[in-house]
Amino acid sequence: MHLNLPYLMTDTDRHGNERVFVRRFGRKIRLRAQRGSPAFVSAYSAALEALENGAPPRQAPRSAAPAGTFGWLAATYFAAVEFTGLPTVSQSTRRGIIEACLREPLKPNSSDKLALCPIVLLSPAHIRMLRDRRADRPGAANNRLKYIGSMLSWAVEHNLIRSNPAREVKPLRYSTDGFHAWTPDEVKQFEARHPIGTKARLALALMLFLGVRRGDVVTLGRQHVRDGTIRFVPLKTRRKKMHALEIPVLPELAQIIEASPTGEMTFLMTEWGKPLTANGFGGWFRKRCNEAGLPQCSAHGIRKAGATIAAERGATDRQLMAMFGWESARQATTYTASADRKRLAAEAARLIGSDQNANIDCPTKLPHQRKT
Repeated sequence: MHLNLPYLMTDTDRHGNERVFVRRFGRKIRLRAQRGSPAFVSAYSAALEALENGAPPRQAPRSAAPAGTFGWLAATYFAAVEFTGLPTVSQSTRRGIIEACLREPLKPNSSDKLALCPIVLLSPAHIRMLRDRRADRPGAANNRLKYIGSMLSWAVEHNLIRSNPAREVKPLRYSTDGFHAWTPDEVKQFEARHPIGTKARLALALMLFLGVRRGDVVTLGRQHVRDGTIRFVPLKTRRKKMHALEIPVLPELAQIIEASPTGEMTFLMTEWGKPLTANGFGGWFRKRCNEAGLPQCSAHGIRKAGATIAAERGATDRQLMAMFGWESARQATTYTASADRKRLAAEAARLIGSDQNANIDCPTKLPHQRKT
């Protein structure tokens, strides 16, 4: 099927093969997908958008898997605007998990990979197999189910498959609190190893006092601060809404920023003066935790620690939602309910204390020791 789309041009290479391009504003981008296929339409839309915006061309990744296979479907999905429109960190995470699934053998000790499985034969059993092969790490197993399921839902929407077999596979049930939340003592231990004036202390202070994720902390700079308030749109919610968070820069944080080496556009920089990436920052901060003797701690857990401390000091659900950018009160309630339980337990313990014991007739001697 040949689609009548504007700005398309064709030529023939020296081997007699037809090549298709999108040409506009004196620039052109080659489309490598099969003409008339959903992948071709997605690549055309991405190329046209890149040419109109003057952005570097985004080429659809080539797939070594034949058309109609699971590997081909993944390559088509990676070229789709629904995928390329995701934040860079999300793309990297999702692609890594899906590509690891494609390398899984169809059967134990088989050389045939799942990438070569025809999508018409893809069944819940295949998805369950992918989940169960990571059953030793339930969180990773459920991530496989989550991202494969998202890709297959996209494929249903674009009429590439009839149904999504991942919908018939349930996530593994397990108990976890997620990433370890730092305790106040662990914060003090880190601060003792990394004093004010170091990049590590600056990173800790930014995440703790602002409650930001690692994907946001590497983007913040002095241009975001005005009248003692830092204003930014969280990367994670940028595609859904452009509501900016406005968080006061506390005097302690302001002091640490002024005493630390910073860049012009971002507070945190590499040793070569370049902005850090989210993944690069995560690995670098992991090493700083190890140096402080805190192997159980990571950048992820600082945000949880901040929410826990704020809740235990009386922050309401709405206050936590405003600071951490949560749209639903459900996440905030996790912390406020835990803090309430802690306070109620302390109050109950006091009721069982000495004031109540004064009203109880407690003999000084055991019954067999009393004189009759």
